[in-house]
Amino acid sequence: MQRTLIAERYRLLESVGSGGMGRVWLARDEMLHRDVAVKEVQPPEWMSAAERADLGQRTLREARTAARLSHPNVVQIYDVVYAQGSPWIVMEYVRSRSLHEVIESEGPLAPERAAQIGLKILDALCAAHSRGVLHRDVKPHNVLISDDGRVVLTDFGLATFDGDSSVTRAGMVMGSPQYVAPERASDGTSTAEADMWSLGATLYAAVEGRSPFFRRTTLATLTALATSPPDPAKLAGPLRPVLTGLLRKDPRQRLRADDVDRLLRRVIDPTVKPRPRRLPRPRRPESATTQQVDPSSAPTVALDPDGRPRATTWFGRGPTERLGRLGRRRATVVVGGAVAVLLLAGTAWAFNHSDREPGAAGPTVSATANRAPAGVGGGQFSCQDPQDAVTDTVRLATSQPRGERYGLLQTFTWYTSPAGYRLPAPIGWRVYTESVDTTCFFDARMERMMTVDVVAPAADPVAYWTRAAADQQLNGSLVGYADATVTRSELFDGGAEWEYAFTPDGGTPQRAIRILYNIGPRAYVISWTCPLIDWNPDLVPTIKLGFRPPEMVAD
Repeated sequence: MQRTLIAERYRLLESVGSGGMGRVWLARDEMLHRDVAVKEVQPPEWMSAAERADLGQRTLREARTAARLSHPNVVQIYDVVYAQGSPWIVMEYVRSRSLHEVIESEGPLAPERAAQIGLKILDALCAAHSRGVLHRDVKPHNVLISDDGRVVLTDFGLATFDGDSSVTRAGMVMGSPQYVAPERASDGTSTAEADMWSLGATLYAAVEGRSPFFRRTTLATLTALATSPPDPAKLAGPLRPVLTGLLRKDPRQRLRADDVDRLLRRVIDPTVKPRPRRLPRPRRPESATTQQVDPSSAPTVALDPDGRPRATTWFGRGPTERLGRLGRRRATVVVGGAVAVLLLAGTAWAFNHSDREPGAAGPTVSATANRAPAGVGGGQFSCQDPQDAVTDTVRLATSQPRGERYGLLQTFTWYTSPAGYRLPAPIGWRVYTESVDTTCFFDARMERMMTVDVVAPAADPVAYWTRAAADQQLNGSLVGYADATVTRSELFDGGAEWEYAFTPDGGTPQRAIRILYNIGPRAYVISWTCPLIDWNPDLVPTIKLGFRPPEMVAD
């Protein structure tokens, strides 16, 4: 059988993979006598001539982009040639299986193994971002695991870099819907933070066996991406804080690479004190036209004296940082092969990145409204069962905070969050962070809970809680709702208190109080819930009056 010779040098041996945009061949470099991988671009039949030409330009961009990178976790590009009227990319051949194939054949991976793979993908992304290169299509299919265990990131076919203006057509976003970041799906925004989201979705798939927004159709997937939180990670164990921190819909709130690195290494070996590594910093393309994200507002992780990541320090907010509001985005979907092309037509559904448009009655509490019942509170609150989380203990403060004259009950102490705010917290409770904007406190029996959420300000705090009650009853997370009051508060810049009773599905009757305080450019929601039989009205003043925003906390 005569085997095709490309550019009088590369002899095609066998097809080793294919996708919606091309085929990859095992080939022999007749000049250097080595095996190589050759990517043949195969435009889908539905593409027009102009779109095929664009695809050719994108292929050249892939070669130029990846060729700028020299890293053990990135597939090396050797050459790009024209043959048979199309560009072909010649690259390093890695005898391997994709992470997708590993998951399909072996099932979900253990969190420790997923963390090891995640560290290598993270290193590859950091190397790319430091050169101004964005991948834009990180997913299990593009993560290769070689026979000797090497992990490499491949297929920079959607990548962009500084100085290359040959981007996809205006109004078009390409990527894999189950792994694309919300901001990319809504308006085409490409940033290092979007790649980090895709890393989180990839690690989620590694331990759960499917993506965090898997649905039966692409339209349903994108609708879930726009309107719902990620599906609960039931098998993630110690990896869950990483997934939660990466899969934040607001890119400003996602974990930074340094933080992800420390947490992943903590998952791999909890007994070893993780030494900080200086990872390459992203270089922002000067010519980028997409939304710019201030990296200084990204969350950080500190280490406790034992070298453990403090789960309560995933916050990156300082007292002067402002919460921006991203407006509604709309999209229409067209699918071709394995790649979804999202035509932003402005006629489908809204991508509510935060709350409501400026001028509306105020933000909704949808961040938890659609979550399946789990943990204390039956799924109403942003905290879930913390038994697999990395937690700290609330310890008695050694002295009264400077400038603080408020006396506390004997069972409480002052707790200062790394985000800068201070509040009374029960001594001996466990504390951890479910996401970068949520701190969770639980008692030893995991029956009582207190949470603090940082949210956007509410124009009408009473309407905020009234709407929350209606939404949560409608979606089934607020069962047995009774004995409720919503009262306006004049503290700080105004707010409202919502107190009520409820009974989680098949659970113990509970009582809760939730307080929203508008304070400058943000709002804080303090929630307390416990079994109805344990409700103590004497604790309510401490919960209501003890909160101190960063602006009031003395250094």
